[in-house]
Amino acid sequence: TLTSPAPFADETSCQCQAPHEKLTIAQARLGTPVDRPVRVYADGIFDLFHSGHARALMQAKTLFPNSYLLVGVCSDDLTHKFKGFTVMNETERYEALRHCRYVDEVIRDAPWTLTPEFLEKHKIDFVAHDDIPYSSAGSDDVYKHIKEAGMFVPTQRTEGISTSDIITRIVRDYDVYARRNLQRGYTAKELNVSFISEKKYRFQNQVDKMKEKVKNVEEKSKEFVYKVEEKSHDLIQKWEEKSREFIGNFLELFGPDGAWKQMFQERSGRMLQAFSPRQSPNSSPTRGRSPSRSPSPPWVINKTSPPSSPKAASASLSSTSEGDEDEK
Repeated sequence: TLTSPAPFADETSCQCQAPHEKLTIAQARLGTPVDRPVRVYADGIFDLFHSGHARALMQAKTLFPNSYLLVGVCSDDLTHKFKGFTVMNETERYEALRHCRYVDEVIRDAPWTLTPEFLEKHKIDFVAHDDIPYSSAGSDDVYKHIKEAGMFVPTQRTEGISTSDIITRIVRDYDVYARRNLQRGYTAKELNVSFISEKKYRFQNQVDKMKEKVKNVEEKSKEFVYKVEEKSHDLIQKWEEKSREFIGNFLELFGPDGAWKQMFQERSGRMLQAFSPRQSPNSSPTRGRSPSRSPSPPWVINKTSPPSSPKAASASLSSTSEGDEDEK
């Protein structure tokens, strides 16, 4: 389990327990010798440590089944002399390598050209680097003698990423990064910019802030308009539904065959019947009597024609009694 950074070479003893015997690549790929790992060395500047560096070290670490990876990092003086100025100083570059998971040991102030004494001191079996000839320090390829000795193992470069590419991006977008750092509190002196450039950058920052505010207002306005349009569409749709429902109810009530017409016809019929009722049928039973007069009980006295004398009254009573007898 990785719980601490890789140690420095001058702070630890050599990990080899057996005498260091020269190995061939075929022997190393078979995992021999079993009593010690294959010691692989990779060197470089490792400025602005990035994924391309890490992938190269991963390849060097996994070249053989059992390997111990030593990484040499050149100092600032040596790098500035043969390659140029670096963004990170040597201490920062050393620490970046110590925290890479593939590195077992870091060698500070590594030599620009590998000597037999250096290889023997660190008991290096193989040197890992990309196969592109590396011309420097008056040589067409500083790894030429390593290749001739059969100790060179090539790795593959990662396309699309390099320290030079990163520096090119910074130079290309220098104004953007200068303005950003001014906004974060860095001074013009720390950024090595003039007074006029500082004022220009700060003015551009203010303009960018105004643009951002306008952009936010436009986005909010578009969002508001969209919500209003959405609600308007819903209201229009609901209004159309309610309108169709209202028109349907109106036609159902007041249309040619609507309920209101039927109700009006029924009421009209009832009113006509009330004003002109139908006559009674002529075939009703009368028992020989006039249909216009109903039989009166014997005790009812006809008040329309009172008797003129007692004799007439007695005569009418006698005729009434005779009629009753006849009926019986």
